[in-house]
Amino acid sequence: MVDFLGIHNVNIKEVAAAFPGSKIISRGNEIRIQGTAPEIIRITDVMDSLIAHYQKYGKVTNDNVKGYLNGVVKSPVASAEDDADVIIYGNKGLVVKAKTPNQKLLVEQAEKFDLVFAVGPAGTGKTYTAVAIAVRALKNKEVRKIIITRPAVEAGENLGFLPGDLKEKIDPYLRPIYDALDDMIAPEKLKLYLESRVIEIAPLAYMRGRTLNNAFILLDEAQNTTPMQMKMFLTRMGPSSKAIITGDKSQIDLPKNLKSGLIDSLGVLKGIKGISFVELDGSDVVRHRLVKDILAAYDKSEQ
Repeated sequence: MVDFLGIHNVNIKEVAAAFPGSKIISRGNEIRIQGTAPEIIRITDVMDSLIAHYQKYGKVTNDNVKGYLNGVVKSPVASAEDDADVIIYGNKGLVVKAKTPNQKLLVEQAEKFDLVFAVGPAGTGKTYTAVAIAVRALKNKEVRKIIITRPAVEAGENLGFLPGDLKEKIDPYLRPIYDALDDMIAPEKLKLYLESRVIEIAPLAYMRGRTLNNAFILLDEAQNTTPMQMKMFLTRMGPSSKAIITGDKSQIDLPKNLKSGLIDSLGVLKGIKGISFVELDGSDVVRHRLVKDILAAYDKSEQ
């Protein structure tokens, strides 16, 4: 509400000043308008435009308010041409887009299929794009919750030597997920979602025995699952659920005697209708320009 009304209600006061014959009262998350019917209709039009603006861009400035009051700015309407690659309008007006052909393919396949595998090297935006797709589904009320999980496998370190309880040991592994959510959801709302478990982030081991219904489920770092863990995860899907599984076949941190559940599942599930496989590659890298060259150098070295 602070983002919408402005600090000290400056935005709503601007609207009220433009209609001195009416009274606009803001209490909690409700705005009440009192006045003549013609003015109420005009005020409602302005408020609807501001609400649409906030839902699209995540913030409302005083200049935005003046623009809608003066008729200089029209209410934002999703245009197929302008918004073709936009997945979601994130926190503080951040626009989250599919930036590469394979990222766009991932978005398209997630709309068509209930289970999608997104496999590719580091920096290709697999996790970020998957989180954006899930947040969009939640905002559009297509699902009731988001469940994000990843296996807690050490990448050269030992969890036992990290300080803190289990949650404090696990949270660093889930940090990329929190960072993505911070970009896409306002802090107060994200805190509420996490506390009420509308968004749940947990290690893969916590998924055993559950049926995940009416949820968007993301399994990140899937290359570090065992075949048994992958089977366990895949059989958690309940009715009205969708899932995206992301992983990088070149960054397996499992002990050498264990087979990757991701690689195993790509062979086992091939040909099943209703499952889509999206391969991302070096051309999809959206991190620093050097990351592409680094990946290419490592691939050459390994060959």
